[in-house]
Amino acid sequence: MNAIAAEPARLLETAARAARAAAADLARAPRPAKDAALLAAAAALRARAAEILAANEADVAGAPGLSAAFKDRLTLTPARIEAMAQGLEEVAALPDPVGRVLAEWERPNGLRFRRVAQPLGVIGMIFESRPNVTADAAALCLKSGNAVILRGGSESTRSAAAIHACMVDGLRAAGLPEQAVQVAPTADRAFVGAMLRAAGLIDLIIPRGGKGLVTRVLEEARVPVLAHAEGLCHTYIHAAADPAMAREILANAKMRRTGVCGATETLLIDAAIAPALLPVLVADLAALGCGFRADARARDICPALPAASPEDFSTEWLDQVLSVAVVDGVDAALAHIRRHGSEHTEAIVTDDAAAAQRFLDGLDSAVGMWNASTQFCDGGEFGFGAEIGIATGRLHARGPVGLEQLCTYRYHVIGTGQTRP
Repeated sequence: MNAIAAEPARLLETAARAARAAAADLARAPRPAKDAALLAAAAALRARAAEILAANEADVAGAPGLSAAFKDRLTLTPARIEAMAQGLEEVAALPDPVGRVLAEWERPNGLRFRRVAQPLGVIGMIFESRPNVTADAAALCLKSGNAVILRGGSESTRSAAAIHACMVDGLRAAGLPEQAVQVAPTADRAFVGAMLRAAGLIDLIIPRGGKGLVTRVLEEARVPVLAHAEGLCHTYIHAAADPAMAREILANAKMRRTGVCGATETLLIDAAIAPALLPVLVADLAALGCGFRADARARDICPALPAASPEDFSTEWLDQVLSVAVVDGVDAALAHIRRHGSEHTEAIVTDDAAAAQRFLDGLDSAVGMWNASTQFCDGGEFGFGAEIGIATGRLHARGPVGLEQLCTYRYHVIGTGQTRP
């Protein structure tokens, strides 16, 4: 390893060893200290809002040529800073996940067993564009007794640093180790590679960003990874849907914020109601600035819609574009989702409870919704206070990752002098 490549690795090792020491203290920290740190950090966010906005304006100005969706993810506003502060307060109000007794039982020999929640240790968080992730991830890691090393995208460096300063204020005020929340000390991309190779120093990597970032992490990591590669979400409007509800849900699911991973990317509409309802849905969304990619059956109903290519239904647009397909019932909708989806979040709109349950039971996705916008796939909306990311893998956690999902467990075995024969 040459000197240039060695420097990020050295910086990572220094940061990770400090984080591990801090994690040991944080794992034993009482709830009042952790909550005090979060509340003090929330107060600091509000007090330093002008500084954070100025830093964010510099980040946005320093990254010209951004797509509208990317710029939306990068931009902070007074309302978004207030939402970050409220998120910290909501996490503080949640029960402490550490030390929970998850299960307990007794064996015939009198041994008593307890499964007890404990922190994972040191989390490595790699994210792009969204500076609010700095506060969300720090809050969840702190409350769950984990230390975290945050490596944001180069486009959000100033914003992340300003938010991190508020988190440090909170830790300092509560007497907790400041190294429990760290940001990468360098913007060198090699630091990411060092994080991915840091087995024994980092316990879990969580990437949050575009498909390119997540794919790199999954391919290169020697540390366990909790991630989702894409948010290719579907809204299926069943034959028994209430038309007014369907219109409202779809408009929100697609257009509220097109750049978030819970935005609906594909509309599936039942053939039985498509002739009457699809033109109305298209008109609603077109009035909001949405474009379309439609299959042949949808174009038979709305001939002006652009034709979809075979790749369009497997595309996460993250933009004002919606793929549209007409399907024959629940089973056809599920088959389309299995063929094209990313196992993130899917919704059905229907007044038929049996059809809704059939749809929910038939999904492989992390989250299924009935009569609600897919944009509710967010940790804050689940009551987690915030989220550190969405997981679509099959191991450890699925869906929004909050406090409980940042804990593992160990066993306590209590005896009265038993020996094994």
